[in-house]
Amino acid sequence: MTPEVLAAFSDAWTRHDLEALMSHMTDDCVYGASVGPEPGRTWTGKEQVREGFALMLAFDTGQERHEEGSPLIAGTRGAATWSFTGTGPDGVPQVTRGCDIYEFRGGRIARKDAFRKVYRADDEE
Repeated sequence: MTPEVLAAFSDAWTRHDLEALMSHMTDDCVYGASVGPEPGRTWTGKEQVREGFALMLAFDTGQERHEEGSPLIAGTRGAATWSFTGTGPDGVPQVTRGCDIYEFRGGRIARKDAFRKVYRADDEE
C-alpha cells in the first residue's frame, strides 16, 4: 500500500464516487462504520460494503470533507485522520473529526474501520 493509493481512496470519498471507492477494496473486504445499531454497523464482502459506503456517503452529504495530515502506513496496516464541517440535524454548525484504521492486502484495502467525534462548531478550540 502507498500513500498515493490512500490519497486516491480519500479523494473518491470526497467526490462521493462509489465506483472509485470500490476499486480500492478486496473482494472479501470489511467496513466498520462509525455509526449504526452496534458500536458502528459492520458490512462484509464487496456487495455489502458497497451498500455501507453508499449509506455513509448519503449520511455525510452536505458536509465539507478535509484531510488531516498524511496517512500512516506500516506494513499491512494504516491509519488516516479526517474531518467534516457542516450543519447538524438541529441546524447548528458542527464539526466531525474522525480516523480510519485500515488493513491492506495485495495493494488494496481489506478492512476499513471508522471512528468519529461530533461536536458543535463553536465548541472548537
